[in-house]
Amino acid sequence: MVEQQAFFFAEANAVPEDPTARGLLADLAAGTTPDRSPVQIDTFGRSGKVGPIPTFVDEFWTARQRAASSLHEVSYRACFKPALPRFFIDRLTEPGDVVLDPFAGRGTTVVEAAIHGRIGWGVDVNPLCRVLVEPRLRPPTLEQVEARLSELDLESEPGEWPEELLVFFHPDTLRELVNLRAWLLGRVAAGALDPIDAWIRMVAVNRLTGHSPGFFSVYTLPPNQAVSVDAQRKINLKRGQTPPRRDVRERILRKSKALLKDCDAELRVTLAGVADRCRVVTAEAAATGLPEGQAALVITSPPFLDVVQYQADNWLRCWFCGIDADAVAITHLRRLEDWEVAMTKALCDSATRLRPGGFVAFEVGEVRKGTIRLEESVLDCGRDAGLEPVAVMVHDQRFTKTANCWGIGNNSHGTNTNRIVLLQRPGRDSA
Repeated sequence: MVEQQAFFFAEANAVPEDPTARGLLADLAAGTTPDRSPVQIDTFGRSGKVGPIPTFVDEFWTARQRAASSLHEVSYRACFKPALPRFFIDRLTEPGDVVLDPFAGRGTTVVEAAIHGRIGWGVDVNPLCRVLVEPRLRPPTLEQVEARLSELDLESEPGEWPEELLVFFHPDTLRELVNLRAWLLGRVAAGALDPIDAWIRMVAVNRLTGHSPGFFSVYTLPPNQAVSVDAQRKINLKRGQTPPRRDVRERILRKSKALLKDCDAELRVTLAGVADRCRVVTAEAAATGLPEGQAALVITSPPFLDVVQYQADNWLRCWFCGIDADAVAITHLRRLEDWEVAMTKALCDSATRLRPGGFVAFEVGEVRKGTIRLEESVLDCGRDAGLEPVAVMVHDQRFTKTANCWGIGNNSHGTNTNRIVLLQRPGRDSA
């Protein structure tokens, strides 16, 4: 790691020629929250060949600004808040622009882009991404969901009975889930899955397991982390619990009502205007499939080395959707050098999808107790992809004007930070 950081801007910092980049830097330097000035420092690439890059430590979105549309209330491991993509969408795009996320996850970027009249293009190697994202681009009404659920026979004895799942579910609840799963898989196989069906599947996936009575399961880990069957047996034994009866229809309706709370007529018109042009693609981040030069902005957050076990967390969701979790080749890298190779490939693809002058907001986190700063690696990866560094942003929710904001001192006490590398494709858009 190159230790060349100081609490001042080095004289070598060049002022960007692009007026949008200059304006963004001016906003960051002035501060984006009242009564608070950002700490300004410099960051260098891990190789020492990139930098100094202006770096701003601030609380870029306040607790009030972090409030998001109810459509985002879908659980997924290690996903960023909607305020992050909104910050860049508001400043760097116009309605109708394409916003790309090559590591789409639960689809926060795609959904937030669509909410604001942009064309979201999400890419993820995990097929669950489409399950979670597409229904929220075409949300049905609560009445439509209730009517569809009332048509389903969930009480019959199913042909197959995965008894090992009884550690999570009451027999009656599991019967309903198995029947719902079979009906949904049949609709998929017949090419008959419509937006109402897709919505019900999405909500059911998010109610499978959790730690409150709103989920189908007995008490377990939060819904974005499905433990193994053996681990759940231990939880049940330790807590002296058995799975209670949970009504599947009732919980799908209750969660649907919460998700649709903010879906007023205006938002439905906005979503309808862009949904047909939005895409969710099951592919690797280096093969997004977006035509070259189409995106105004890339906003993404990749896997952080070996921090999150996506396959282990999502095995039960994959079962419900008929997905072979072991066949999903999710990026899971332990060596920093391997991670840098993968990120360079992804950024090379993103660079070709961006229009000249387009931006990348690449969010990373701290790993291995702050000993590795992935933003330094991203600066090098961006350079190798032909992108120009603009700035680094460190969003610190409990911001204080001390050196600890940068060193991880605050994080040892639970501070939540996002580290975003801003990159730009050279050139000017002729449109």
